Amino acid sequence: MAEEDEEILIGKPVEAASEESDAAVESSGRAQNEKRSIADTYFANGNRLLTLPGSSLVINDDTRRLLALFSDGRFLVSENHKFDGRVLSFEVLARKRKLVISKPTYVSQNEISAIYSIGERAQAAIDVKEDAELDQLQMQKDFVNVIARAASQKVSDVHVIVADSTQIMFRVNGMMSTEMEYNKDWGEAFVRAAFASADVSDSNYAQNEFQGAQKLGSTPLRGSKGKLMLPHNVLAIRLQFNPIAFGSQYLVMRLLYADDNPDGSGDLASLGFGEYEENLFYRLRAVPVGLNVIAGPTGSGKSTTLQRNMIKLLQEKNYEINLITVEDPPEYPIPGARQMPVTNANTEEEKDEQFTKALSAALRSDPDVMMVGEVRSLSAAQLTFKGALSGHGVWTTLHANSAPAILMRLRDMGVETFKLLDPELIKGLISQRLFRKLCPHCRISVKERLNELSVQRLKVALGDFGIENTYMRGNGCKYCNNTGIKGRMSVPEIILPDAVFLELMIKGETRKAIDYWTSDLNGRTLKEAAIERMLKGLIDLDEVERWCGLMDQRPVY
Repeated sequence: MAEEDEEILIGKPVEAASEESDAAVESSGRAQNEKRSIADTYFANGNRLLTLPGSSLVINDDTRRLLALFSDGRFLVSENHKFDGRVLSFEVLARKRKLVISKPTYVSQNEISAIYSIGERAQAAIDVKEDAELDQLQMQKDFVNVIARAASQKVSDVHVIVADSTQIMFRVNGMMSTEMEYNKDWGEAFVRAAFASADVSDSNYAQNEFQGAQKLGSTPLRGSKGKLMLPHNVLAIRLQFNPIAFGSQYLVMRLLYADDNPDGSGDLASLGFGEYEENLFYRLRAVPVGLNVIAGPTGSGKSTTLQRNMIKLLQEKNYEINLITVEDPPEYPIPGARQMPVTNANTEEEKDEQFTKALSAALRSDPDVMMVGEVRSLSAAQLTFKGALSGHGVWTTLHANSAPAILMRLRDMGVETFKLLDPELIKGLISQRLFRKLCPHCRISVKERLNELSVQRLKVALGDFGIENTYMRGNGCKYCNNTGIKGRMSVPEIILPDAVFLELMIKGETRKAIDYWTSDLNGRTLKEAAIERMLKGLIDLDEVERWCGLMDQRPVY
């Protein structure tokens, strides 16, 4: 009997169940179509339901079941409650509130219920979007606040390291210090907001890829409706996004500040150059043709030195020459120059291609002098040399360890040897570093630390004269924000090479070349230039040894 019952249960009734299922699917489809029709009819073009729960129209749920008022004035009323007192009272309330309200359209109770169901889902989606926009706006505010805090301290680089927590570090006068700490979620949102704020960037942020971007100080942040701007003294920000092991994101922001000389002064002395260096730069600017290269690591002040020399050059020539620059990107304004940015490039290959294209365009634009922001590839180097060979003065920067090493760097890039041996082509080789300046109010004499090894090396190198005239960093005071440091200064080495020096370098006889430069050409190495400033009390002993090696050693090239 049990088996028969089971057959009855799973036999004939299956067909009936299938028919019921098909009917249910059909009914559900009709319901979905009806909801889409209602949504298209009443909620199109941003039309809103004003009588939703939580709206400014305060009505009870019983009244809400009978009617619906939209922002465009459409007023729906249940056809079974045309003359209900609650409906009439609502009309009076709406008119008192000076809301747009049309004559009632009578619909079914089911349609009003469907309208509220759709309206509540639409409002929830709007709330989520608004919350996301508020979060993004808050992160953009945080981004501006971090930059403003950094700019107030003249920070050169801001490092944002996102791992288990978020660490924000500032580099001030070459020194790194942790400034702020947040949780991981805040850091990830901050990095995304920084990418979204950029004016020049890839189309999408990719957490696991290396990406570069740029934010201009003169433009509002995206999505901020013009309300959020960078501090007025920040000209631009270069952003570098990096994936890191054992973390999620690593963002480095290089802050480029507006020139401290808004009148466009070509003052080199304010950068730290002495009379000796200023005279050599003057001689290099006076040569109408040939190549001048300024070298140094990232953050050594190459771009600022180059900019000041170009301003000075234009002033000395009474602005009667055509100076064209090719930069990626232009960092500082040069009044009187035509500054050509490299644009429409995302990848390194595209940047090289666009840079080469911009250089070719500059050569065809009747220049007297060209300034190339940086030589990073052989194609750029070849075009730079082409400009110098074709009767133009060319100034550029390069990453190299020292002034003599510029020649080796160019040869490694693939520049032909005969070009590097030509003194009519190679006019100036300059290398520089930024040295921290001592605070004159709290510096201390090395005589107070005679037992330190560095002071003993100083005595071996310079004798009692060095001990009498050298200072070290103090404990800090109110004049230096308790750091012992008062800004930085450029310390260069400058070579005006001749054929003998170039030949010795290209042959690999570096030591002979250096000796020839310092004796026959009256040259001065970076270490000698730094020691001169140390003996004037401008920089300390530790700073000299940090950049130039131990005091009792010869310079190494």
